[in-house]
Amino acid sequence: MSFGFPELAAIRLGFGLSPLMPPPADVEAVLAGPASAGPGPEAMTTEKASAFATRFRELRLARREERPEPPEGQEAERRLGELPVEGLRLRVIRALDDPIGFGERLVQFWADHFTVRATDKMNNALALAFVDEAIRPHVNGRFEDMFLAADTHPMMLVYLDQISSRGPGSPVARRRPDRHFGLNENLAREALELHSLGVGAGYDQKDVRELAKLLTGLSFSHQAGFAFRPLWAEPGAETVLGRAYGGGRRDGLDAIRDAFRDIARRPETARHLSRKLAVHFVSDDPSEDLVEAMAATWRDTGGDLPQVYRVLASHPDLASGLRQKVRQPFDFCVAGLRALGIRGEGIARLELSAFRRIAWGPLEAMGQPWGRPKGPDGWPEAADAWIAAQTLAARINWSLRIPRLLLDELPDPREMLVSAFGGTQSAELAWAVPKAESAAEGVALILASGDFNRR
Repeated sequence: MSFGFPELAAIRLGFGLSPLMPPPADVEAVLAGPASAGPGPEAMTTEKASAFATRFRELRLARREERPEPPEGQEAERRLGELPVEGLRLRVIRALDDPIGFGERLVQFWADHFTVRATDKMNNALALAFVDEAIRPHVNGRFEDMFLAADTHPMMLVYLDQISSRGPGSPVARRRPDRHFGLNENLAREALELHSLGVGAGYDQKDVRELAKLLTGLSFSHQAGFAFRPLWAEPGAETVLGRAYGGGRRDGLDAIRDAFRDIARRPETARHLSRKLAVHFVSDDPSEDLVEAMAATWRDTGGDLPQVYRVLASHPDLASGLRQKVRQPFDFCVAGLRALGIRGEGIARLELSAFRRIAWGPLEAMGQPWGRPKGPDGWPEAADAWIAAQTLAARINWSLRIPRLLLDELPDPREMLVSAFGGTQSAELAWAVPKAESAAEGVALILASGDFNRR
């Protein structure tokens, strides 16, 4: 069998082939995906998240004071407990219904790049708002806008403890020396090391500290909302990467915007993030030609992401690197559901408990507990991080169990072999599948195969 760009693009840039939707005909069709990846009508907002959190806080206070529990607080607690699972369900639905899958793959990539984690149930809704407010609106825009939106979003401020940072020379620190207000460098360090320039990109600890001082004043609470508080901010100008920012009485957010714009446009950022995109979509060790082609476009366009994506989607390495990437658990589950012909509406109809069995629990068993990466660097990319005895067993178990839970009648494995791979399957798998003793065995053989678990 032969295959071409449509099959390669669906498998490598999207969530795999589906018998219900044709693969993308060309690069233009691929690039339509990011354009439609914006927030949907179900989007979470910081305002909604704060309403949940405030009611939950009142419930906690009532319990601490041994008062009657307010019913609205009990309901908020229940909803905050369900929201991570519901958030995953919405992500699965959108991935299944995305004709190409590239847009939702990019949402996954950028949400992981700007990793946040709700370590308290109170912030479960805020973590969803982060994706809908900071990531989705900018997936098809300029990196500098996403960079600023993500690193100043309330969820990022909470996750990296920016809300506790005070300038050592700020008015509030001078007034209350007994409080020992401290400068927190977490956000500044991750903004440079993880989110933009990358490790070893010519900045030093002084740059981190100066950026941390510039970021003082950023604040958030569920009760008061997001604000820039001048009394918390370090006075005077801060020098980051050789340029001074701020110093005026009313600079505040404007100075932070200027700094983030300049960092976003540096050549080190272009190279670091071009390579990271190439690693995620093409190979754990991408070619220098691909990385430089993307970085050059990034530099020439000032970080215009659609033009960078175009280079990625049209580069010859897309074909030469087939099967070089292991599908992460979320990618694997969505690709499996697409291959089975499952639509988003089918997932939407499931009881939440049933969806937990289909996705939430399996993702944890496969090593990717949803919304709970270990650190701010997100999920690993290397193949050996995902393929181990225990996690491979979880993938096999999913391949055996889940199709029969979702479908009354399984697809003919011989037909599924064609529709799921589009001619990209190995000779070994093409030989084995028709010899399966049952439809369940044949379907499981496809989904658990090395061909399917790599893209």
